[in-house]
Amino acid sequence: MDAGTTAERLAALLAERVDHRFKGLPPDAEGLTLAELAAQRRNLFTGGFTTPVLALSAERLQHNLDLMETYAARHGLAFAPHGKTSMAPQLFHRQIEHGAWGITLAVPHQVRVARWFGIQRVFLANELVDPAALRWIAAELAADADFRFVCYVDSVRGVELMDAALGGTGRPVDVVVELAAGEGARTGARTEAECAAVADAVAATGTLRLVGVAGYEGEVPRADPDRVRAWLRRLTALAADFDEAGRFAGLDEIVVSAGGSAWFDAVADVFAELPGLSAPVLKLLRSGAYVSHDDGHYRRLTPFVRVPEEGSLEPAFRLWTQVVSRPSPEQGFSNAGKRDAAYDLDLPFALVVRRGGEERPATGVSVTALSDQHAWLRTTPEADVEVGDWLGMGLSHPCTSFDKWQLIPVTEADGTVVDYIRTFF
Repeated sequence: MDAGTTAERLAALLAERVDHRFKGLPPDAEGLTLAELAAQRRNLFTGGFTTPVLALSAERLQHNLDLMETYAARHGLAFAPHGKTSMAPQLFHRQIEHGAWGITLAVPHQVRVARWFGIQRVFLANELVDPAALRWIAAELAADADFRFVCYVDSVRGVELMDAALGGTGRPVDVVVELAAGEGARTGARTEAECAAVADAVAATGTLRLVGVAGYEGEVPRADPDRVRAWLRRLTALAADFDEAGRFAGLDEIVVSAGGSAWFDAVADVFAELPGLSAPVLKLLRSGAYVSHDDGHYRRLTPFVRVPEEGSLEPAFRLWTQVVSRPSPEQGFSNAGKRDAAYDLDLPFALVVRRGGEERPATGVSVTALSDQHAWLRTTPEADVEVGDWLGMGLSHPCTSFDKWQLIPVTEADGTVVDYIRTFF
């Protein structure tokens, strides 16, 4: 895709006009373009923004981008962060500017978004058997010699469906055999013998090309460091066995890929043990939640907790809500609920109270439940919170935070809004 076209499409995101579609934006900004609003550098707290409003810290976002770029380079890993975490083309391109090989995605719609905004390398961490989507992928490959697309295969049946849909197209679709993380895990062939059968089925087609192996260690049952590393060694052994059997003959590069956001230290360790193969190995890490990090699930499980000398990611999201009811000394309600906050892994965390331009820790305040548009607050005697206060909440699981907001203000530490991130879920 032409670089000028990509730049124009990214710029068009900020040419959208402020209106009722976007939660939390100032009502008096109606009709301005997002670029014009950003140029005003309004303050999130005094510039007319309404609650609830989700904000992304400019400084913490930059820190996280820098840290993972350094980490991947230090460990000799290529990096294709999982874009379904944010589905934000502006962030895709910032990740690529920070050394990412490409972007990992999960379903055809996401690939279409990425391609529209000029992403040239896509790893689809899923088997793709939809005929319409496969024909579209084939057309993209035929039209753009620089487009690299890789996807999972995990069954002979899947290979047969892909081959039937792609029959008569030109450039083969690159595939990697997915090894399941264990019995009862998610997708993937369960045994090495099944993986070999899938690889044989690929070799029998003229429409697919086997380029490697992959999987997701986050699905290892009862995951702990030993179990995760044991599965990763199965994955690298599978790559070595396939290579020894000549399954990668003629390739310029062999793909070996894993890596969610909880165990990428184990991925780095085990991939470093991979023996030399018949072609250079693209050791492809796919962790995506790092870009915003969080205050719950990943903050507890991030590899940087286990290996602190590698650095530390920082939670970059804050959901600002307003206290709208204080019916008793033990209870309060703020105006953000399931429509606004991730809640699939943890409830939001009450972090700070803001009143009269001053901010202090939300001591004695906790979120106990979410309704559609309310957070239920439990307050202990030391809590100092009243109707009208702004309550800043931390969130868990970025994947289900981004998808609730089409537009996210990017704020500096003093609350100045410097940019807006557009999402496409």
